[in-house]
Amino acid sequence: MSELPTITHVSDRIAVGELAPPTSSRSVTDTVNGSHRFVISGYSLAKGMGVGKHIASDTFTVGGHQWAIYFYPDGKNPEDNSAYVSVFIALASEGTDVRALFELTLIDQSGKGKHKVHSHFDRSLESGPYTLKYRGSMGYKRFFRRALLETSDYLKDDCLKINCTVGVVRSTIECSSLHTIQVPDPDMGAHFGMLLENMEASDVIFNVAGEMFHAHKLVLAARSPVFHTEFLCGHEGDDQEIVVNDMEPEVFKAMLHFIYKDALVEEELEATRTCISDTLTAKLLSAADRYDLTRLRRLCESHLCKDISINSVAQILALADRYHAAELKSVCLSFAAENLSAVMQSDGFEYLKENCPALQSELLKTVAGCEDDSSSGGGKSKSVWAQLSDGGDTNGRRIRQRT
Repeated sequence: MSELPTITHVSDRIAVGELAPPTSSRSVTDTVNGSHRFVISGYSLAKGMGVGKHIASDTFTVGGHQWAIYFYPDGKNPEDNSAYVSVFIALASEGTDVRALFELTLIDQSGKGKHKVHSHFDRSLESGPYTLKYRGSMGYKRFFRRALLETSDYLKDDCLKINCTVGVVRSTIECSSLHTIQVPDPDMGAHFGMLLENMEASDVIFNVAGEMFHAHKLVLAARSPVFHTEFLCGHEGDDQEIVVNDMEPEVFKAMLHFIYKDALVEEELEATRTCISDTLTAKLLSAADRYDLTRLRRLCESHLCKDISINSVAQILALADRYHAAELKSVCLSFAAENLSAVMQSDGFEYLKENCPALQSELLKTVAGCEDDSSSGGGKSKSVWAQLSDGGDTNGRRIRQRT
C-alpha cells in the first residue's frame, strides 16, 4: 500500500518592513512674462505704404521664443479703407505651437498716463490663452481710428510708442523635497577685488603717468597672456616697478578692476563724450588689445555696438579694425552697407576715406554681398565702388570733398 503524501503548511503572513516616506507632486501652470517697447519715428512718412503692409519691430525673446510687433499704418483689413491702424504681435521663432497671453499698449506721450491698453491678462478667456503657430500673429485690425490718432496725445513729434507684453504659458511639475541647501552666489571676484583694494602681498607697482598702482604678478599672469610672458618668461619678472606709457591712469585702473573682478564699472562706461574714441570704453578696447584680454575686448565691443548710428559707425568701424575687434567690425560693416547713402554723407566717413582706405574695400565687399540676392549683373557694385572712390552718394550725386 503506497504512503500518503506529506503536506507541509506554509504561513501566509507577509513580513511588514519600514514604510517609505510619502511623496507628493503638484502641477503648476503660470506665465513667463516679458515686455518690448517699439518706437515708430516718422509716422507720417510711413502712411501710404499700403493696406496689409507693416513695419516690424526687432525680434525679442520671451519664454524661450522669438516675438515681433507688426504695425500697419494703413491698416490690415482692406474693407476699412485705411480708416484704422492695426497692431499685431507675431511668433517669429520656429518650433512647437505656443500658448500665450498678450497686452498691447499705445503710450500717452502727454504725461497724463491715459494709455490705450488692449490686454488679455486681466480678463477671463472662455477658451483659455491663444495658441500661435510659427509666423502666426494675434492683434487688432481696428486698433485705433487713424483720424483720431493723428490729433491725439499718442502721437508726438511724428512718433508713436507701443509697449507689448507677452506671457508665455508653461506647465511644470513640482516634486516634494525633504531638504534644501541654498548655495551662495559666486564671490571669487569680490575676494580678488579685496586683494587689489587692500594692496595686500602686492609684488609689483605700475607707474602710469605718475600715478602708482599696486598689483600681484601671478594674478595678472593668470589673466593676461602678455603679462604671463613678461612676468613668468621674460626679463621683467624681477622688476618691482614698471612704467606704462601711452595709457591714462583712469583706463589702467578700470583694466585692473576687470582683471581682478571680471567685471566693469558700468556707470563709468556710460559717461558720454563728443568723440567715440575719447570714451573710456574705446580706450579700454585699446587696453584689451594691448594685453590680449579677450573677454574685456568682447565686453567693450558689446558696449560700443549699442552706440552705432549713422554718424558714429565710421569711427567705431575704424576702432574695431585698429584693435582687432572682429565681432564689432562685422556689425559696423553690415550697418554701413545697409545705410550706405546716409553714412557716406557723415563726417565720420570723411575720416574713414582719408585714413582707412583698406576699410573701403571691405565695405564694398559687404555691400556686394548684401546685393547678391537682389542683383545679378554686378552693375550696382561697380556704382558703389565709384561712390566710395570719388565721394558720390548712392543716387549718383557728388559730395563736396572737405579741404
